[in-house]
Amino acid sequence: MNSYNYIDLFSGAGGLSEGFVRQGFSPVAHVEHDQACCFTLKTRTAYHYLSGVNRLEPYYSYLRGEISREKLYSEVPQDILTSIICAEIGKDNERIFNIIDTILGQGNVDLVIGGPPCQAYSVTGRAALKHKTDDERTTLYIQYGRFLKRYKPKIFIFESVPGIFTAGDGRYFSNLQKYFRRLGYRVEAKLLNAYDYGVIQNRERVIIIGWRKQLQLSYPEIETASNRNFRDDIFSDLPSIQSGENARYHYYSRPVNQYLESTAIRNGLNFVTQHVTRSHNDKDLQIYRLAIERLTNGERLKNSQVPEDMRTQQNVTDFVDRFKVVGRIPHTMIAHIAKDGHHYIHPDITQLRSISVREAARIQSFPDDFYFEGVKEYQPRTAAFKQIGNAVPALMAEKIAKKVRELLDGS
Repeated sequence: MNSYNYIDLFSGAGGLSEGFVRQGFSPVAHVEHDQACCFTLKTRTAYHYLSGVNRLEPYYSYLRGEISREKLYSEVPQDILTSIICAEIGKDNERIFNIIDTILGQGNVDLVIGGPPCQAYSVTGRAALKHKTDDERTTLYIQYGRFLKRYKPKIFIFESVPGIFTAGDGRYFSNLQKYFRRLGYRVEAKLLNAYDYGVIQNRERVIIIGWRKQLQLSYPEIETASNRNFRDDIFSDLPSIQSGENARYHYYSRPVNQYLESTAIRNGLNFVTQHVTRSHNDKDLQIYRLAIERLTNGERLKNSQVPEDMRTQQNVTDFVDRFKVVGRIPHTMIAHIAKDGHHYIHPDITQLRSISVREAARIQSFPDDFYFEGVKEYQPRTAAFKQIGNAVPALMAEKIAKKVRELLDGS
């Protein structure tokens, strides 16, 4: 395959990037200001390098906790790790540009990808920020555009939430389109549901694709999945655990199934990491049991239906589905799972807990050998949940990347 390169802006944990790497794209740089995400990106970059030189045992040793993160990184050329730029876009642009320019030399950039933080566009985010009328996150597309202006990629991919269409009565999205057009790009946007592309999750996202006007391209038809799969296809082979589980790794409880194998979520390892979950108090566990029992009868537990002797919150009017069991098609994974697990209760009443980090990662279609870091080594649970909730599903990203490759080949 032709080797196209890309810059990933606002990278997060690298879900969008993972899809492009799988389709043969080469990252020039990832730019992200969250330190935990930067460690996750470095660890995944180490994986891809070691996989490329057929020397993955150090990576597997790290997953098992046999070597340190520092030791893992020492197995990778330093210039590869420095392509992970831990900096804030907008405030640190000159430093970011200098690093990317050094990496590129005289080369060009084929593609820019990324999705700026979208809380200011989401319905819940706008509710939380209703007292702010000038949230700078609504104009981060301008910072994104400065990279387009400098590196002039053929195509860019910009991911956001459905609320981008309606935020500010549509003003923000209209301004975004006009701005990118002034930079020399034709722009189209579509609302896509990750479930249509093989991800076992109802997750709607806006994917904006822009291409240089002279290329005469059009928005591609992204291939949808032919089979429909459900929650048990991603949960059933993981061992049963209880609230507060914190083991470094587990062995699978069942052989790989067709879905996990075909999507490479399970890809050869005989163990799985980060199948860890938070601890819950007795009242929460009672509510979880009630929520699971109700779902078994086809009903969802409303917050107002929680008996007073179990109730931990007096407000029963906001977020009426605060306690929610993961259904056959899981609902949208969001970063709030880092705060508590009430919105993502495991459906197995014998386990009686919220879902684990690995289960959340599988809902987002991340492979089992993808490791989510914390700032400190092996303190990743809260940071991991946040990264997973904010991510672009890797499998959906791969479907987009495949079509973008076809566009570039044709151009």
